[in-house]
Amino acid sequence: MAGPSYRLLRSATAVADIAAIQAYTVRTHGREAARAYNLLLRQAFKDIREDPFRPGSKARPEIAAGVRTYHVSFSRGRAASTVKRPRHVILYYQAGEDQIAISRILHDSRDFARHLPPDDTGPDGND
Repeated sequence: MAGPSYRLLRSATAVADIAAIQAYTVRTHGREAARAYNLLLRQAFKDIREDPFRPGSKARPEIAAGVRTYHVSFSRGRAASTVKRPRHVILYYQAGEDQIAISRILHDSRDFARHLPPDDTGPDGND
């Protein structure tokens, strides 16, 4: 039996991240690759919505209180996607009893704390 499902809230920056990932993937790898990566991202969002504290997610207090990360590679086995080496991490926090706020979707080589939007730093609003 499935547990509770959370509602996902995506920041404007996260929406822009998704668009940038898609544009880059189309430009460098083609439309089919972009479609496959989109399927993987959608599965990762679904996985976070179903269990934001799932195996693979990490508490990241060094970024901000309440912030967690989830590497999309943990969703590969459940996605109908051909992506072999996904490279993105979703930064998020619990925004309410039944809400998860997605702050950013960043390449795993980036400095996460540096790229967290200043107006979206976690549940307590502190950096």
